[in-house]
Amino acid sequence: MGKHKVTRFMAEGSHYDKEKADIAVQFISNLKHTKGTWAGKNFDLMPWQEQIIRDVFGVVKENGYRQFTTAFVEIPKKMGKSELAAAVALFLTCADLEQRAEVYGCAADRQQASIVFDVAADMVRLSPALSKRVKILASTRRLIHLPSNSFYQVVSAEAYSKHGFNISGVVFDELHTQPDRRLYDVMTKGSGDARMQPLFFLITTAGTDTHSICYEVHSKAKDILEGRKIDPTFYPVIYGADENDDWTDPKVWAKANPSLGVTVNMEKVIAACESAKQNPAEENSFRQLRLNQWVKQTVRWMPMEKWNACNFPVDETLLAGRPCYGGLDLSSTTDITAFVLVFPPLDEEDKYCILPYFWVPEEMVSLRVRRDHVPYDVWAKQNHVQTTEGDVVHYGFIEKFIENLNERFQIKEIAYDRWNATQMTQNLEGEGFTMVPFGQGFASMSSPTKELMKLTLEQKIAHGGHPVLSWMMDNVSVRTDPAGNIKMDKQKSTEKIDGAVALVMALDRAMRHGMDSCSSIYDERGIFIL
Repeated sequence: MGKHKVTRFMAEGSHYDKEKADIAVQFISNLKHTKGTWAGKNFDLMPWQEQIIRDVFGVVKENGYRQFTTAFVEIPKKMGKSELAAAVALFLTCADLEQRAEVYGCAADRQQASIVFDVAADMVRLSPALSKRVKILASTRRLIHLPSNSFYQVVSAEAYSKHGFNISGVVFDELHTQPDRRLYDVMTKGSGDARMQPLFFLITTAGTDTHSICYEVHSKAKDILEGRKIDPTFYPVIYGADENDDWTDPKVWAKANPSLGVTVNMEKVIAACESAKQNPAEENSFRQLRLNQWVKQTVRWMPMEKWNACNFPVDETLLAGRPCYGGLDLSSTTDITAFVLVFPPLDEEDKYCILPYFWVPEEMVSLRVRRDHVPYDVWAKQNHVQTTEGDVVHYGFIEKFIENLNERFQIKEIAYDRWNATQMTQNLEGEGFTMVPFGQGFASMSSPTKELMKLTLEQKIAHGGHPVLSWMMDNVSVRTDPAGNIKMDKQKSTEKIDGAVALVMALDRAMRHGMDSCSSIYDERGIFIL
C-alpha cells in the first residue's frame, strides 16, 4: 500500500503505531478467501480495506491502547464486506492479545449473523496454523481460540441473551437490517467497560429506514466526516454516491464502489443499471445496493430539502388571539390522530404559520416503537406527541384540548374527513365550533395539496421543524388522475401521513378565507397547476 497516510481523525496525544498496524495487516493477509474465483487465494487487502485496518488497529493513545472503539463502514454490496468482517472477528479472537476475549457476531437474524461466521469458519479450515488452535462448534455458531480461551459467538436480534456480556469485540453485519435498537444498545452500551480496548466494528450497506439505529449511526458518521461533530473514539467510513449525483454515470459508480472491477464485474453493474432504467421500480434498489444511497422504498412527493428550508420559528405566544383554521384527521381509535392549525398571513410579508398536534394511545407506544421503528417514545418525552390513557385514542381528551386551544386562538373552522366522522365532530359542534366535512378525493384534495407544494417552494410557510409533521411529509406519496389532479395516498405512502392530510385540509380552509374572510385566494388568482 505504500506509506500509510495517518487518519485525520487522530486525537491529540494519539499516534500511529506501524508495528501494531502491521500485525493486523499481516494476520489478515495470511488468511484465505473462501468464495468464488477467489477461494483459496491469499487475503490481500485492497487499498481501502488496508487503510481501515491500519487506522483502526494502528492508531493508539498515549497508553498504547487503540484510540477507536467504534468503526462504522458503510459501503455498497459485493465490495467484500463479509470477508473483511470475518477477518476482523478472527483477529480480535485469536491475535489481539486479549485473554478470554469475547467476540460477538451480530445481525438481524441467525441466518444473517451466520454469513460472517461461516466465512470465518472456512478461513480457519483453510489455515493450518489456525485450524490447530481454533475449535469450530458449527451447531452453536461458536469458534474457540484454545491458547487464550477466547471465543467468537453468533448473536442475533431475534434471540439475544440477557445483559451481562464482557465484550472485547463486536462485528455487526448489515446494521441497516436491525429491526430496532435493542441489540445494538445491549452490545455497545457499557458492555465493553471491563476491557481496555473493546472494538465495535459495524459494517453495512445503506438502508431505507431513516428512523433506524443504522441511520442514527450513519448520521453521526456523516457529521464527523463533514466536521459537524467530533468523537475521537469513532472511526467513520462511507463510500457512496451523493444525493445529487447522476446514478447512471460510471464515474459515480467508481466513486461509490472502491472494489469495482475487482470483487464486482463492471458488466454486472452496467446490466443492473440498464435494467433499472427500463424498470423504474428497480431504481431505488440500484441506488441503495450499488451506490449506497439511503432511499425510500417509494418515491416521495415532497422534496425534503425544500420543506426543511421552511423551518422558520413558530412562537405560539405571538399567535395568541389570531384567527386560524384546523384540519382534523381522526384515523382509527388505535392509530395516530392529527390536528393541525394554520394561521393565515397578516400581510404579504408574513407566512402561513403551522401548529401541529398529535395523539397516540399510551399503551400502543412501545408496540409502535418495536413494530414501526419510529421513535414515538422519544417524541412523547419531547411533547411532540401526546399520549392518551389506554390502548385507544381518548377522543374526549382531544375534544377538551381543542376547546382549550380555542381560548388562546380564534379557530374559525375545523375541516375533517367525513368518512371518519364520529360523535366527536358532533360534540365539537355542540361547543360552538364550525365543523366542515372534507372529502378525500381528487376534487377536494388536489387544489390545496398543490398549494402546499407551491407555498413550500416559495418559503411562504413556517412549520418550526416539528419532527413528527416533517416525518409525515417525508412519507407522502401522491396519486394522480388523468386530468392531472393529485391527492395524498395513505396506501402508497411509506408510513403515516395523517398530519400531512390534516395540514392540507386546514390549509384549504385558511386559503379560502385568508386575510380577508370575504374573499378566497382561489377566486383572486385561480388554482395553481403543477
